[in-house]
Amino acid sequence: MRWPWGKVKRARAAARVVQQAEIVESPIRIDEHRGLAYYCGRCEKLHYAPLPPEVEKGGLVGTRLTALVAYLKGGCHASFSTIRKFLRDVMKITISRGQLAKVIHKVSRALQGVYDDLLHRLPTEACLNVDETGHKENKKRLWTWCFRAELYTLFKIDPSRGSKVLLEVLGEEFNGVLGCDYFSAYRKYMKDIGVQLQFCLAHLIRDVKFLTTLPERAARRYGERVLDGLRRLFDVIHRRETMTEVGFHRVLEQARRDLIAAALLAPKHRQAQNLAERFRLHGESYFRFITTPGIDPTNNLAEQAIRFVVIDRRITQGTRSEAGRQWCERIWTVMATCAQQGQSVFDFLERTVHAYFTGQPGPSLLAADP
Repeated sequence: MRWPWGKVKRARAAARVVQQAEIVESPIRIDEHRGLAYYCGRCEKLHYAPLPPEVEKGGLVGTRLTALVAYLKGGCHASFSTIRKFLRDVMKITISRGQLAKVIHKVSRALQGVYDDLLHRLPTEACLNVDETGHKENKKRLWTWCFRAELYTLFKIDPSRGSKVLLEVLGEEFNGVLGCDYFSAYRKYMKDIGVQLQFCLAHLIRDVKFLTTLPERAARRYGERVLDGLRRLFDVIHRRETMTEVGFHRVLEQARRDLIAAALLAPKHRQAQNLAERFRLHGESYFRFITTPGIDPTNNLAEQAIRFVVIDRRITQGTRSEAGRQWCERIWTVMATCAQQGQSVFDFLERTVHAYFTGQPGPSLLAADP
C-alpha cells in the first residue's frame, strides 16, 4: 500500500482498534401471541386459551419496554409527550400518552412492595438523616420528606411539614439518632418522644457566619470567636487519620468544650443571645456524633439525596393526583437507593416489572438481602 508520505510496509505492531457503539435500525421487536378459540356447546359461548401471565398483565407493552418508559419518566424527568416522541422517532413505535400513563401505573404498583418494605424498616434504624423540601400538587403546597439510612433512601410526600410526619413514619418507640437541621419539627419530635438528634454543624456554621456580617461590633466579635471554635473542631475531624483513637477523642472533646464555652459567652445582642440559648438548650445535640458511631456531624447526606427531587420539581412542576404522588415516592426511592447500592436502576426496574407481570416475589433493593 502506498501512502502520500511515501512507501510503507506492514509493521508487526498491534493494530489500532476503535470500538464504536451503535443502535440498530429498529430496536423494537413485536411478538404476537394468540389464544386459540374454543366453542362450548353447553354454554354456547366462545372461550380462548389463556396467554402467558406476563402477556396478560403487560398488555401492549413488554417487560423491558415498560422498564424503559419508567426509567425515562422517573430517572430522566421526561414528560409523557417527550417519551412518546422518543419512542416514535428513535424506537419506531407509536404509543399514546394514555397508554404510557397506564404503563407508569403498572410500574408504580410493582414497586409498592419494595417501598413498603423500606418504610417498615425505618423505625428500626440506628442512624437516620432527615430533610424536607416543598412539593407542588395542583397549586397545593405539600412536602417531600427524605429519610436516608445507611443502605437506602426513602421519600414520602405529605401535606404536613410538622412533627406528626416523623411520628407517623418513625413512631413513638424510635430509638435511633436523627441527623437533621434545627427546624422546629425535629425539636418537637425530640421533646415529645425523647429521641436523640444530631443537629447539622454545617447549618450552624452558616448561622454563625451571619453574625460576623452584622454592623454591631460585639456581635461580630462573638460570631468570630464561635466560628474560630468551629474551625478548630473541624480541623480535628479532618486530622483523624493522623491520630490514635484515644488521642482523637481527647482532642475532639477539648475542642467541643472550647466551642461551647465561646458560644455561651454572648453579648447583649438579640441574635447572639439566640445562638447562646440554642447551645444552652441543645448543645449536646450538636456533638452526638462524637459518641455515636455511624452518625455524621452534618446533614449533607440527606441534602444531597433530595437534590434530585428539587430538580424534578422544577422540570415537571409537581404532581396532579395521589397516584402521581405515590409514583414519585416509589421511583425516587428506587433511584436514590440504587445509587447507594451500586445497582443499575434500569436492571432493577426490569426485574421488578418481570416479577410483577409473572406473579413472582419481587427483588430486594438492599444488596445485603437475598
